[in-house]
Order: sequence, then C-alpha cells, then structure tokens
Amino acid sequence: MYGNNYPNDYGSHGNQTQGVYSAYQSAPPTETEPAKKKKEHKLLKKLAIAGGLGLCFGLFAGAGFYGVQSVTGMISGDTKKASVSTQASAQNTGISSVGNVNNITAVTTDVTSVVERTMPSVVSITNEFTEQANFFGQKIENSNQASGSGIIVGENETELLVVTNQHVIANADALLVQFIDGEQAQAQVKGYDSEKDLAVIAVPLDKVADSTRAAISVATLGDSDALTVGEPAVAIGNALGYGPSVTTGVISALDREIEGNGNGNKLIQTDASINPGNSGGGLFNMNGEVIGINSNKIGGTFVEGMGYAIPISSARPIIEDLMSKTTKGEKVSDAEKSYLGISGVNVTEEVSQMYGLPKGVYVGQVYEGTAAEKAGLVRGDIITKFDGSSVSSREELQSMMSYYAAGTEVEITIQQGTPGGYQEKKIKIVLGSRAEADQ
Repeated sequence: MYGNNYPNDYGSHGNQTQGVYSAYQSAPPTETEPAKKKKEHKLLKKLAIAGGLGLCFGLFAGAGFYGVQSVTGMISGDTKKASVSTQASAQNTGISSVGNVNNITAVTTDVTSVVERTMPSVVSITNEFTEQANFFGQKIENSNQASGSGIIVGENETELLVVTNQHVIANADALLVQFIDGEQAQAQVKGYDSEKDLAVIAVPLDKVADSTRAAISVATLGDSDALTVGEPAVAIGNALGYGPSVTTGVISALDREIEGNGNGNKLIQTDASINPGNSGGGLFNMNGEVIGINSNKIGGTFVEGMGYAIPISSARPIIEDLMSKTTKGEKVSDAEKSYLGISGVNVTEEVSQMYGLPKGVYVGQVYEGTAAEKAGLVRGDIITKFDGSSVSSREELQSMMSYYAAGTEVEITIQQGTPGGYQEKKIKIVLGSRAEADQ
C-alpha cells in the first residue's frame, strides 16, 4: 500500500510538492544529475550578471565621488598638500593656514611676529588734568583723567623720548607713562605742535628700572610715502585705557583730508579699529615699522572701519625738532606764574578760511606796562608760536606759559599785517608777572 500511494501522492500531484515540504520541514527527494547541473548553470549565470552589474556600479560611483572631491578640494591627500603649499608660499607675507572647518581650509593674517617686535615700543599714557567750572560765581575744580598712547622713538643721555598726539597731553597737570611690563613713570612735556597734533614727552632714565629698560625697545620709523592701498596694517594702542591692544586691517586710502580736522594733515585711512585711547599709538606695517601715528576716528551709528593716522614721513621732521627742545619740567606755582599782558581771540579754522587770517591768537588789546607792550606787540598781531611750539588758542597759550616762570625770556612768533598781507615776525619777550602789571 505504501508503494502504491507514494507515486500518486508525490509524483502525480506535483503541485502539492510545496505542501508536503512545508508539512514535513525536510528536503524534497533528490533530483537527477542532469537537472541539478542545469540549475547550477542558471545560478552561476545569474551570479555572474549580478556581480558584473555591481562592479560597474561601483566603478561609476567611485569615479563620480572622485570627480566631485577633486573639484571641491575635499580629498584629504590634496588638502594636506594645498595646506603645506599655502603655508610655504605665505611665510613671507604673514598669511598662514589656521585650521580646517567642515573640510574647508580657513586662512587668516598672522601678525604675531609683528606684534612681538613692536609691542615693546608702545606705551600707555594717562593725562591727569583739572577741569574748572563756575556756578553762580563759585569756582569749582574737578580732577580728571584721560587715556592715550605713545611710541618710544629715541633716547638721549638722560631721557627716554616718546611721541604722541598733542591732544593726548593737552592741559595736563601730570603725565604717567606705563610700559609693556606694567611699570609706570612720570613724564614731562618736551614740546608739541598743535597744528599737526604731535607732541614729544620725556621720561627720566633714572626713573626707569633696569628690568623695564630690558623689556622695552625703540620703534623703527618706516616710509609712509611707499605705502600702497590694500596692504596690511597693524594698530597698537591703549584702547579705552585697558592697556595695549592689537587690531588689524589694511591701508584703506592715502592722503585723506577730514573736514573740520583742522590740523593740516593728509592722513592715512585704515580699517584697523582705532578707538578712544588709541590716539598717539602706532600704525605698523608687516616689517614692524611705524608708518603712522593713530590720531582720528570718524564715529557714529553709520560709520564702521574708518580710522586715521598721521603719516610718519610727514611727521618725522616735526618729531625730530620736538625731540631737540628743552624739557618743560613741572608747572610753576601760582606765585611764579608768568603774565603776557594781552586779551586775545581765537582764530579757528573756520574763521581763518572765512576772513583769510592766519590761525592762532588774535591780539585784541595790549595792556600798558606789560611784557607784551615792552616787546612791541600791537593790536591786530596774531600769535602763532610760543617758544617754537605752535599756538592755536588762548587756552593753549596759557597752558604753555604755565611751564615758564615770570622773568623767563622766550621767543614768540607772530603774523603781522602789512599792506602786502601778513608777514611772519619773531620777537624776544621777557615774561612778566601779574603783580608787576597791576602796579
């Protein structure tokens, strides 16, 4: 019975083969050798076709990825080569690779070597001054401080010499210089030119510690006439009175004249940040040379990146002249104060342009028996210099005279009216005292 049923159950009802296989969970009966070889041949053929397709896909995909990476520069080996090449070519320009963000190489200007060479020559300056005000006839004085910067430009047998802006030291009762190592010393005015906004102050060498002298350096003055627009620039100064700080940018423009500037300078424009306190500090090139003295900034909501510096080539002869002047020392006491004996009116830039007058102090009246009368000053003269330093206002003239005791002989420069126009004249004058004028 078993034999008769097997062919009928398995062979005759071939469509039930899967049902039998599933029910028993075992292999079906063994196939004949020809059928087995035929199936193996079909399987190998399918595997060969699949393998070929996979190989082709891999080749095309690899080529595609390689092409994309080559175009975008994202192949690691090429990126490394590009970075090395960039660094090698940038060693003399201050440009170097600083990192890789999302496989994109970042490039920046490296000024560390410039700062290392120049920072020791930059100082911070604190101007201690007194403000006076009158309230209902009462004279009130307030002590204040202002911050600025300076550049060490030389020394003589007894002094360390620092250049800065005139407006940094204006009306100073005392000047304090801080060096790169944090040490401080008192300084005195040597000379200034208010028209060019330049000044030189002196620090006695015996007030500078040996360790500080080892830390500081004298700046190297460059050639601002050789500048080109677009070249890098570094500004260093005492921004906001916090101490020396560094900002970078480029030379934005040359020979800029600022309306209302009034100092007669054609300035260097830069986008290196110049903030309050930077005045008097240095603008340096990539060789570490001073190319400008930071002086001005246009401020306001709608202005960004417009700082100005006095070109060093035009400032150099003025600086050299100021360095040769006699140091003023401390201001004289009230009892020793000198007196000129005039009433004056400021000839501002606006007045000068409107009426064709030289800038300075217009002599409105000369009082009898005073030093001015004895020296030959007359109404209408315009005082333009006092002891070699330019004068732009009555307040500035009074500040200059505060260093000179009564009885001191000085030279003043005036512009005197003639039928042919104003002519310069130099006059020797022995400064008097208020007590003598009142007699």
